[in-house]
Amino acid sequence: MIKQISTDQLKPGMYIHDLNCGWLDHPFLSNAFQVRDQATVDKIVGLGIREVYIDTVKGADVWAGRTQQEVSADLDRRLNEIASKGPDKPVTTALKEEVARARRLHGEAHKIVRNIMDDVRLGQQIQVDRMEPLVENMVDSIFRNQDALLPLALLKKHDNYTFEHSVSVCALLVAFGRGLKLERPVIKDMALGGLLHDVGKARIPDAILNKPGKLTDDEFVQMKSHVDLSIASLLQTPGIPDIAQRVAAEHHERFDGSGYPYKLSGEGISLYGQMASIVDVYDAISSDRVYHKGMSPTQALKKLLEWSSHHFDPRLVQVFIRAIGIYPTGTLVQLESKRLGVVVEQNEKNLLAPVVRVFYHAGQRHYIPPENVDLARSMDRIASFESFDKWKIDPYQWLPG
Repeated sequence: MIKQISTDQLKPGMYIHDLNCGWLDHPFLSNAFQVRDQATVDKIVGLGIREVYIDTVKGADVWAGRTQQEVSADLDRRLNEIASKGPDKPVTTALKEEVARARRLHGEAHKIVRNIMDDVRLGQQIQVDRMEPLVENMVDSIFRNQDALLPLALLKKHDNYTFEHSVSVCALLVAFGRGLKLERPVIKDMALGGLLHDVGKARIPDAILNKPGKLTDDEFVQMKSHVDLSIASLLQTPGIPDIAQRVAAEHHERFDGSGYPYKLSGEGISLYGQMASIVDVYDAISSDRVYHKGMSPTQALKKLLEWSSHHFDPRLVQVFIRAIGIYPTGTLVQLESKRLGVVVEQNEKNLLAPVVRVFYHAGQRHYIPPENVDLARSMDRIASFESFDKWKIDPYQWLPG
């Protein structure tokens, strides 16, 4: 049986099925292993991990704890409750009109972030004036119709992850800020912080950034130092707003004080740092890397909801989920009719029933004429999340455009 327990119940002899944290949030060789001594327990607790999943067949049991199925069912129920309170996100531009602009912006953003990283690597100063028009245009695009730009945030290549992650965090922060009804100048400053939040990684060796296996303890410490390096770079750059600096400095802090580098907690973390930490984790755990397979966007949202009992402000997590949708745009899903499709638009009145562009029949294993299905007006429903790789489907082909 797979069971969720708190780490203060963890004992030597138990078998950890899942450490229940991001891949880069721990230095162990695997997420699953036998706990052989108290030192291992102490190390897990010291990392700020509050709950783990144990396998009671492979190791010792404990009387308390919920089964993995019970936890999942509870998270599904909570997601449904969140979905019933749809956000106020007026669309001012039709999706088909915004898509071309969004794609150009996405490509431009990648080039600019790559150039900035190169500048930082060479010890040169960040040119903020090159970024401001891009940030302005990205904010405008998401305010017009976020379903054009956000799906592109899901698509990343292993060798470009650092650049693409920064662009994704920027776009997601804009949608998040809009969901909180923050002022546009504040959202723009957060977006700039999103683009720059990982500039310190330009000074981390590529052998560590792109290592295909787990990091050693020393490499783990070096990787975490990217936050301090980012802070140093931004402090040396004229024209960086305080909000943008907060995003970069606090995106690895956690609500319970278990984060880094300052171990801030609660309201000691700025609103912008709290938002950045939620977005950063969501994008990281839903992305494929050389060393692990990302989970589906909806599964990643469930993890955020689960971790909001300790690491994140539950209210902010709920706003973020409503802001991007229970089934975020760009997600590949299978309907009860066995048809595969990509979520292309959110239904603001029912986040559980988005518009899906179907194009493949999973049961009969062949393509079908593409069709947009508004699940709010259909008897069909989403049955499961799917992987583009599993079905050998090119996501770019079926995204809006």
